[in-house]
This record gives sequence, structure tokens and C-alpha cells, in this order.
Amino acid sequence: MNVQRTPIRIAGLLLAGFLLSQPGVAQPEPEVPLYTAVLPNSVTSSQPERRTYNASQQLTAISNIITPRLLVFKPATPNGTGVIICPGGGYRNLNIENVRFIAHRLNQQGITVFGLLYRLPADGLMPDRKVGILQDAQQALRLVRQRATGWGLRPNRLGLWGSSAGGHLAAMTATHFTTAFEPGKDTTGLRPDFLVLAWPVVSFQPDIAHSGSVKNLLGEQPTTQQRADNSPEEHVTVLTPPTFLVHAGDDATVSFANSIRFYQALKKANVPAELHLYEKGGHGFGIKPDVTDSWMTQLEIWLRNRGF
Repeated sequence: MNVQRTPIRIAGLLLAGFLLSQPGVAQPEPEVPLYTAVLPNSVTSSQPERRTYNASQQLTAISNIITPRLLVFKPATPNGTGVIICPGGGYRNLNIENVRFIAHRLNQQGITVFGLLYRLPADGLMPDRKVGILQDAQQALRLVRQRATGWGLRPNRLGLWGSSAGGHLAAMTATHFTTAFEPGKDTTGLRPDFLVLAWPVVSFQPDIAHSGSVKNLLGEQPTTQQRADNSPEEHVTVLTPPTFLVHAGDDATVSFANSIRFYQALKKANVPAELHLYEKGGHGFGIKPDVTDSWMTQLEIWLRNRGF
């Protein structure tokens, strides 16, 4: 595995060039910064972004995000629905390969996709790493809603997607939308209209938690209260958005019990929810052409049936 460091001033150009070079991949617009004023909860840093490439020199992951931003993937004919994707990576890096696959599939359905490059708690770029990720996710929702008309979106058709550790961020955002985590901001527009969780980290309770995500967000010895505060299944209410979940029973990285526990909380609160639990697939299945992706077809049916 080859890790390279790229100065932030040219990072966007390199990422755009890489994505444009991939045949059949959804093509992004220029990257859109989340914040136009002072970056909240930030530490000044001169360290460049870190980029990981595979043996074929394809970009697979990014970390040390100094400038949080959106990658915008526009379909040929927008249908009015948008999805913000929170990539996974254990809160240590962001999986870009996953975002490209999802964007390509959703663009085919007319859905506009926004890949959220959020600041990572493991990078030490935020004084309070526990809320920094939520600040970025909430700002992404604000920004996309503010610019909805320009992107051909309808105000009541913006969803949030989370994969792996990104699933934890998405679930936290979808269950804590009554609190604005950036000082001085209100809560207008912070509730996603729907939620998609793919092989997600959800609970931070010791019996099923993904230890790496817990450590990177809360440190080595989180308190019982911190674990509860960061377990979104314990904060589901009747206002939590309708949710689609998918997981594999043989996932050795993130226990499928995370999806089951969140699904059970949704059903208890009478929130519309659908869970697809596959016998095999491992972690992050269905993101390559040679792996079955029938779950994406099921998701497309679910979105269509719900008017998205």
C-alpha cells in the first residue's frame, strides 16, 4: 500500500483528475467547501492531506482532512432527490472507492450524490473531536438545502447515507438533529428525510461496538455515559427518518448486531424501516463489479416506493 501526502491547494485538482480518468464512474463537479467563513472547532495545521493508492495507483482513501468539503456527483437528469454520503474508514480515513460506486449507481436513478469529506477525529485537527464530525455533517445538510434549487433538488428529498464508521456518523446526525453542534447555528433543516446505513457501526456499547471507531472518537477509556451518548440506537424517536439497513451475517469487522439493534429501536418507535441481512458478503460487500450488489436493487425499490 502506497501512502502519499498532497498539499491541500492541489488536492482537489488531483482528486478530480483521478475520478475523471475512471471509465463508467460518476463524474463530480469541482469540490465545494463546507464553510465559507472561519472553520469551527479547528486546529491550525500545515500538514498536508494523506492519500492512499492501491497497486494500480487508484485512489482508495483520504485522511488528515484540513478543509472539509463535498464531492458533487450529478446525474444526467436529476429527479429531485439528493443523498449525502458519509464514507467509512473507522474514523481514521475515508473510503473513496465506496463513494464512487454508490454515486455511480444512484446517479443512474437520477439521484444527486454528495460525498462528504469530513474531518477525522484521529487526525488531531479539532479541539473537541467528539462534536467536530457532527458539525461537518450538519453543515453539509445546511449547505445542500441552501443550494438545493441550483442542484435540481426538492427540499423534502434529501437523505443521509453512512457506510461502516460513516454509518455511525449518519445515525448520530439523524438522531441528534434537534441540537446544533456549531455555536450560533439553529437546527433548521438538520433532519434528513431518509437514512441509509450500509454495514454500519452504530452502537458504542462494549458488547457489539467497533473498538477502533470508539477509540478514535472517544479515546482509550470512554465513560459509560460517553458510550451511551454516542450510541444512536438509544436516541431513536418517532421523528427519526425512515431507514434502510443492509449488513452481512459474516461481517468480521462490524457485527451485524449493530444493524439489528438500530432496526429494533426504529420499530419500537414506529419509524418505517427495512433491514436486509445477507448470509455472506463480509464487510463492505457489493462495491465492486465482481460482487453481487442485489442489495442496491432492493434499495432502489425502497427509495422508489417511498417517493424518493
